[in-house]
Amino acid sequence: MSLILCLETATKVCSISLAKDGVEVATINHSSENYSHAERLNGLMLDLLKQTNTSLNDIDAVAISEGPGSYTGLRIGTSTAKGLCYALDIPLIAINSLKALAAEKRGQNTLICPMFDARRMEVYSAIYDADMNELEGTRAVVIDDLSYQNFLANNPVCFIGPGAEKCQETLQDSNATFDLTIQVSAKGMIAFAYEKFVQNDFVDLAYFEPFYLKDFIAGTPKKIF
Repeated sequence: MSLILCLETATKVCSISLAKDGVEVATINHSSENYSHAERLNGLMLDLLKQTNTSLNDIDAVAISEGPGSYTGLRIGTSTAKGLCYALDIPLIAINSLKALAAEKRGQNTLICPMFDARRMEVYSAIYDADMNELEGTRAVVIDDLSYQNFLANNPVCFIGPGAEKCQETLQDSNATFDLTIQVSAKGMIAFAYEKFVQNDFVDLAYFEPFYLKDFIAGTPKKIF
């Protein structure tokens, strides 16, 4: 038996799922225009444990959304997950954030392109088929009218996630569809986390770092006169 706590902090959504043997027990999602993960994550976790009558000592592993995504969100999620794993002496599992999002659309007759918003007309994206086989790896893409044409030329592609909305007007193709109802959630990690748990596919607690994809660039401090 496995009881896995899944933490999703790659975007503005702060989400936690508890799963038993690959089946969702409960999920709590919190979305904010600001990145409130530092204030919300531990509280949401305690709420979930209370709601499911679960003790931290019952947890067999923690799964973390590894990125790409928000630098701040990923750092908070990773530090929380590592702290739990060290304290409880349990393994850490890392799941690609875009793949977890794509799982919400698996099994349908279309290719799936999950997107996270980056700067201006840039997104983080990947391409998966209906069975979640990766056809194009995670990368940063500056969107123009020729983006993804190698896939759109011969296949229907469904674009999902918080980066998809801004691409609708640019990606005008008969094979392009957009499902903006799909929300980022830790429950998308559950099947992958269980698979990795069974295979003992864990990351090194000491050396694991989130998959930022791009280097962090700090903003210029505002001058105060």
